[in-house]
Amino acid sequence: MPWKFKNDRPIYTQLLEQIEQKIISGEYEMGSKLPSVRELAATAAVNPNTMQRAMSELENRGLIITNRTAGRIVTDDEHILVQIRESRAKDFTENYIRRMSELKYDKEEIIRFIQKGEKS
Repeated sequence: MPWKFKNDRPIYTQLLEQIEQKIISGEYEMGSKLPSVRELAATAAVNPNTMQRAMSELENRGLIITNRTAGRIVTDDEHILVQIRESRAKDFTENYIRRMSELKYDKEEIIRFIQKGEKS
């Protein structure tokens, strides 16, 4: 997944979200070694300090673990990954329902849209 940034939010927040997405989607597998901060910063074309800030937050959230000799690795705690994945799904769902409600669709109509989408 290429790095994509928008001007509406801080870059480190977007880095955090994108790396988190790579972890919960399995692109960075549980227990796998992550590229170094400098490597990630170079591929994302951002300042290494900005990348370091995102990595520190990922560590605070329990998604990555820093090992002084092995570098950073993705957690192998499946419970953490499931929690974050479900939290993201809940946010996406709430956003979708809110936006559909703004278009004046009621609950039943929203359900029909979802069911139509499943058939496509």
